[in-house]
Amino acid sequence: MATDIVVAGHVALDILPDMSMLKAEQVIGAGKVFEIGAISYSTGGAVSNTGLALHRLGVKVDLLAAVGDDWVGQAIVDYVNGFGRGLADKFQVLPGAASPYTVVIEPQNHDRTLLTNTGVYKDYDLDNIDLEVVAGSKLFHLGYPTLLPRLYANDGAGFLDLLRAVKDTGVITSIDMSLPPPDSASGRAGWRSILRRCLPYVDIFVPSIEEIMMMLRRRDLERWSGELFDRLTADYLADLADELLALGAGIGGFKLGERGLYLRAAPDENRLAFLRGIGQAPGDWAGQMTWQPAFQVEIAGTTGAGDAAYAGLLAAMLRGHGLAECARRACAVAACNIEAADATSGVRGWEETEARLAGGWASIDY
Repeated sequence: MATDIVVAGHVALDILPDMSMLKAEQVIGAGKVFEIGAISYSTGGAVSNTGLALHRLGVKVDLLAAVGDDWVGQAIVDYVNGFGRGLADKFQVLPGAASPYTVVIEPQNHDRTLLTNTGVYKDYDLDNIDLEVVAGSKLFHLGYPTLLPRLYANDGAGFLDLLRAVKDTGVITSIDMSLPPPDSASGRAGWRSILRRCLPYVDIFVPSIEEIMMMLRRRDLERWSGELFDRLTADYLADLADELLALGAGIGGFKLGERGLYLRAAPDENRLAFLRGIGQAPGDWAGQMTWQPAFQVEIAGTTGAGDAAYAGLLAAMLRGHGLAECARRACAVAACNIEAADATSGVRGWEETEARLAGGWASIDY
């Protein structure tokens, strides 16, 4: 089978000790021993979360990631292959390199703290992308350049090189972000300038609202802390989406968590010519916008919800749906995702997701 989507970029091993019986003040107490529950682990990052969600939706994917030859890397490979034989076959295993991992510290009634090591991803760039694999696909999706120092350094020179090389293969490009700490190297990077250079090579760009506001509207993000979603209006989102399109994106938008998904397509059909590569007519998309509410579910966990939404969006585009219907399916896949505590097991097959939508699934009313 020909590959539909190549998913590249960040992957890591998430290590989750059960600390639900401890209070936060106990966790930081020095010189003591506390008994905790069993440890569990899963993979995180866009290659795992978005890639495996696409696989569960019936999309043929190739996953391009880098790990070391240590036990963490082997655990990542084994976990990914558990979802389908050979899914990790195109992972780079780098001799002597340290694999990325995150320890999740989550005591009772307290927000989680993440202790993370980027490992091999401190050196990840175009050299880690197999362009022959990319050229055999329809769409290239890169996750989390915000966690890849060689891409955002030097005003995004490495990011620009990667995007140009990928576009030269003739495929559609899609980029997702993660939210860096404000005081980190990524948080201090000049993201407005980076996006101005890079977005003309990005066909689909749908970060979370917090991520894009950190990059383009940081003052508003800081002023509205704790009440962000109460402040967001249709006019504000339209203005911000227009800014993404003016910076060069073909289709731009924002993942809005419990408020759903906002999408806007460029008004120029020429900018949307890439859609022909997946059998879509640019004229059907030009100038279109939609704000799709989230669907009602019982929430077990929100890990990977944004990645699942992106998978639903891309899968729907490949299946020929228009902009508004793609947004519906993106929100549906995200809603299924959050019915499970981990990042992937809640995602259902395409037919089951479609049946749920056809059954009159209620959305959240704001």
